[in-house]
Amino acid sequence: MVPDELWELFQQVVPPAPTRPQGGGRRRYGDREVLAAIVFVATSGCTWQQLPPGFGPSGPTAHRRFTEWTKAGVWAKLHRLVLDEIGSRGGVDWSRCAVDSVNMRAEKGALTGPNPVDRGTYGSKIHLITDRAGLPLSVGVSGANPHDSQALMPLVTGMPSIRLSRGPRRRRPAKLHADKGYDYDHLRRWLRSRGITPRIARRGTDSSARLGRHRWTVERTIAWFGRYRRLHRRYERKAERFLAFTAIACTLICYNRLTK
Repeated sequence: MVPDELWELFQQVVPPAPTRPQGGGRRRYGDREVLAAIVFVATSGCTWQQLPPGFGPSGPTAHRRFTEWTKAGVWAKLHRLVLDEIGSRGGVDWSRCAVDSVNMRAEKGALTGPNPVDRGTYGSKIHLITDRAGLPLSVGVSGANPHDSQALMPLVTGMPSIRLSRGPRRRRPAKLHADKGYDYDHLRRWLRSRGITPRIARRGTDSSARLGRHRWTVERTIAWFGRYRRLHRRYERKAERFLAFTAIACTLICYNRLTK
């Protein structure tokens, strides 16, 4: 569940274990064992109580450590670190990026809302920007009711500064492709002000037959999220925990590219 190279990267971002000045207490499970249990929950979609005994740490122990690492921002840091490794090998294609979103049902909680395309049932939405090859670069979560266009600016602003094989770091693509849901002039002006050429389909003008010519990569990445069953339906009431599972999925997708 946790290959050696991924474990070496994880060690760079995980906070040190707390100490007990008075001594005593139970033995703390190793971080690698707990990380394997968390990855299993993310991929299998099981609850914390359904963890097989072979992982060592119990469900409450893994859940408690998951909460600690989420508050410390470990998952976003790990995602960026894997992207840095890929970028240093020339694996991030900045020539074209694409943005899209996907809905899923959710329990009521932070960043949820009635889904206008699913009979008003409560849901959340994952927003995603990928590079030309489909690597997830920036990810966010919102309720199901806000319009997709509202997430574009936060996604672009949240894109990390990634290492390159040569030269300074980079965090802006040359072009950004989007569907007709992002067809607003103020978004085009905002992108151009940051040196990004907008390639946004225009309502009533562009043919739908050619819209997926460059955007199919982000749709494929969204399909890859299906491998992580914890994302099929949102059970976490706290938005930061659901965003953590989304970041874990992005990290594992990027790591798979790193090992090819």
